[in-house]
Amino acid sequence: MLRSFCLSAVLALSAHAVSAGCSADSVTLQGGWGTAMFRVEVADDVDERARGLMFRESMARSHGMLFVYEEPQRAVFWMKNTLIPLDMVFLDRTGTVTRVHSNAIPGDLTGIDGGEGVYAVLEINGGLAKVYGIGPGDKMQSPVFEGGPAAWPCDP
Repeated sequence: MLRSFCLSAVLALSAHAVSAGCSADSVTLQGGWGTAMFRVEVADDVDERARGLMFRESMARSHGMLFVYEEPQRAVFWMKNTLIPLDMVFLDRTGTVTRVHSNAIPGDLTGIDGGEGVYAVLEINGGLAKVYGIGPGDKMQSPVFEGGPAAWPCDP
């Protein structure tokens, strides 16, 4: 009986941890490597996306910026006026990772092409995607994917 209660408590806490990723200011990534949660600023209009993380001298390890488009499209990023190295995690409309670009060079004007069908891009500190093992096929849980066929929906 006690074992059943403990298992129920663990499952309830796990469900809470997963649903915690469904707030406007956080995302959760999941893959064969486990899960990782990031507190995010959302850039969902033209001006916010254009400014991005420019001029920031640092960013906390567990933070990032989530760029969201109105419709899936080709997305090409650059590092103009960006002072810190970044990893870019490109996602489709379902919240599935399609590409990862690691350690974008601060100030570099070379285009970083995420390909076609990009709906969102998560920028995190350079090197973290490799540390966590984030790669194509991983899933993101966030309310921004709820308007379509989310690969990892917020509501179970």
